[in-house]
Amino acid sequence: MASLEEIRQIHLGKLAELKKVGLDPYPIESHQDFTLAEVINNFTKLSKKKSLTIAGRVMALRPQGALTFLNLNDGTENFQALIKKPARTTEGVQSGGDDISTESFDLFNNTVDIGDFLEIKGSLFITKRKEKTLVIKDWAMLAKSLRPLPEKWHGLQDVEERFRRRYLDSLMSKEVRERFVLRARLITEMRKFLDEAGYLEVETPALQNLYGGASAEPFVTHHNALDIDLYLRISDELYLKRMLVGGFPKVYEIAKVFRNEGIDVTHNPEFTMIEFYEAYSDAKKMLIFVEKMFKTLIKKLFKKQTITFNEQEIDFSKKFSVISYFELLKKYALINNSESISIKELTLKAGQLGVSVDEKDSFWKIMDNIYKKICRPKLIQPTFIIDYPVEYLPLAKRQKKNSKLVDAFQLVVGGIELVKAFSELNDPIEQKERFMMQEKNKEAGERDAQSYDEDFIEAMEYGMPPAGGVGIGIDRLMMLLSDQKNIKEVIYFPTMRPR
Repeated sequence: MASLEEIRQIHLGKLAELKKVGLDPYPIESHQDFTLAEVINNFTKLSKKKSLTIAGRVMALRPQGALTFLNLNDGTENFQALIKKPARTTEGVQSGGDDISTESFDLFNNTVDIGDFLEIKGSLFITKRKEKTLVIKDWAMLAKSLRPLPEKWHGLQDVEERFRRRYLDSLMSKEVRERFVLRARLITEMRKFLDEAGYLEVETPALQNLYGGASAEPFVTHHNALDIDLYLRISDELYLKRMLVGGFPKVYEIAKVFRNEGIDVTHNPEFTMIEFYEAYSDAKKMLIFVEKMFKTLIKKLFKKQTITFNEQEIDFSKKFSVISYFELLKKYALINNSESISIKELTLKAGQLGVSVDEKDSFWKIMDNIYKKICRPKLIQPTFIIDYPVEYLPLAKRQKKNSKLVDAFQLVVGGIELVKAFSELNDPIEQKERFMMQEKNKEAGERDAQSYDEDFIEAMEYGMPPAGGVGIGIDRLMMLLSDQKNIKEVIYFPTMRPR
């Protein structure tokens, strides 16, 4: 079996042959009267045309003596074509008509490979096997490939290589292509839902003087002209809330977010979130809005209210369940005294449950790790979790009935956290106190604690309306909707270690 480099050298030889006969293997102009999907959908009508021109990548070649069948794909569909060696008269002269020339037929067979982009001109007909086909009367090379495509039936077998060379992965797999089409449709429908609800799509900076809006470690870079360090955003929350201060009552952003943390099946350093904020709203109202949004998205995308994830049917037609955070710990982790248990007892419990504990972990960090490993995977049907401790969400308002809890919720489906939302804290004095507490946690070794943002506090002091805010992880939602267990399967260019 020839090596990759040997095949590449053969393709380079064919490239030279095309140039030798005066053909440009990478021309500026190309012609395409119809996409391949249009040809298939309008075949009867287009069959009446004497000739038409289509284009695409060669995905298969089947030489059969004086005939060569090929399959083209232009990104819309696959379509078969046929090139025939012209017949000759008894005197050895090529017959006339619309036949392709002998020279052009031979050049085709000598230079065209699977992977090449071709422009072909001809007429449509149906073969004896009832296959829609174009018989080629003329052809041109649009882009000569120098490397062979993965073998059709097996594609890229190495999972890491599939992620590194996603262009080959999606080229060879219809399922992978359809997954990213679904992702695009999901984002379109999310935009449409929010636009129709009166939200304004806005943009906030990805490079920030101070990172904030979430508990995470940032990526840091240096700006030479200003001679300052800048951070890639870990969230766009604080900037969107500045826009509430600035007089915009309903705003949203689909943002690339960056967190300098570990990589696993649900975490990628670069990911996509949609966050939206509504003035004069709160967590209770946003919970109703989010449930309506998810029901609408599922129906729009799948024309039904159920999906399958991890071999389990998930039903979005019913009213979503609601459970408190401490009740969840009691039910699945058997922690009956969440609000009074000591850190020593909690650490012991974590060990019993197989949850690792770092000596720098705070009480609430340990409890959250127990929730993530033991409780969250049990929530398969759509479930809102409410009544979080104040320490978890330093940007959320305290509950009126219990000041130790915040007015917030998360939505978990299929064991995956999809949504985080709360009534936004708009008291600048308390917000400053919460930031200062986070600073103490950071000094104690909690590396992902939030930073004190003085500029944001100043903005709040001008007056921020009461508001509800929601953040949805688009990548994790796509994992659920496409039944994938690894976040890299739904990000076209995931972060990878270099070869």
